[in-house]
Amino acid sequence: MLIDTHCHLDAAEFGNAQAGLLQAANAADVQRIVVPSVGRSNFETVRQFCEQHPGCLPAYGIHPMYIDDARPEDLGVLLDYLTLPGTAAVGEIGLDFLVDNGGRERQEFYFSEQLKLAREFDLPVLLHVRRAQDVVLKHLRRIKVRGGFAHAFNGSHQQADEFIKRGFKLGFGGAMTYPRATRLRELAATLPLESIVLETDAPDIPPSFLERGQPNKPEYLPRIAQALAELRGISLEEVARITTENALSVLPQLHQAMATE
Repeated sequence: MLIDTHCHLDAAEFGNAQAGLLQAANAADVQRIVVPSVGRSNFETVRQFCEQHPGCLPAYGIHPMYIDDARPEDLGVLLDYLTLPGTAAVGEIGLDFLVDNGGRERQEFYFSEQLKLAREFDLPVLLHVRRAQDVVLKHLRRIKVRGGFAHAFNGSHQQADEFIKRGFKLGFGGAMTYPRATRLRELAATLPLESIVLETDAPDIPPSFLERGQPNKPEYLPRIAQALAELRGISLEEVARITTENALSVLPQLHQAMATE
């Protein structure tokens, strides 16, 4: 079994094809998918989608690339969604210093406030981190949360160690499949396997085996897992087993649900 720890199944690129996507994912033994939101505008969409598809778990948060549409009162709405049964995590939240959409100060305000909510509800966090590793870690030192996933990890070994110390697993996906991504592939090959989880970020971050312009899909996760297995010189079965255990250790909601099946 594989778990896609980060997949935007509600994205417009998929239209109304989600049922087929999930069927294909299940056929590929991708049995659980974490679906993060990006802002107040899709909290309810994600909730309804995951309610209709029991293999999907919702996460609610305000993405740093969407904060130009955010208002402080959205944090109150977020709080209400975090109290709902089945909520898996707070996310996708974080910092993105590659873009300038309202300034770093505004990004850091929403990130900090959402970390406080994660701490209040003792929920894991789905982190978006781009060119902001050290600043994200600064906030995590100040506001201690139970851990989570550092989505699409692309930091240094030292930064990886700091995230791991704070209870975070590191997400690897399609970017790892490109031979030219030498630094990222070296991280995937040498970081402790117990610190790694798999993700697609579908429809984004398409793997190398797709033609240009094709969307990523959760059914491709086994081929991404195979790339990790080859980098580490171990079997696909071992990668699947350990990364699934890693995801379950972070997501108590998922662990509890599977224990009752």
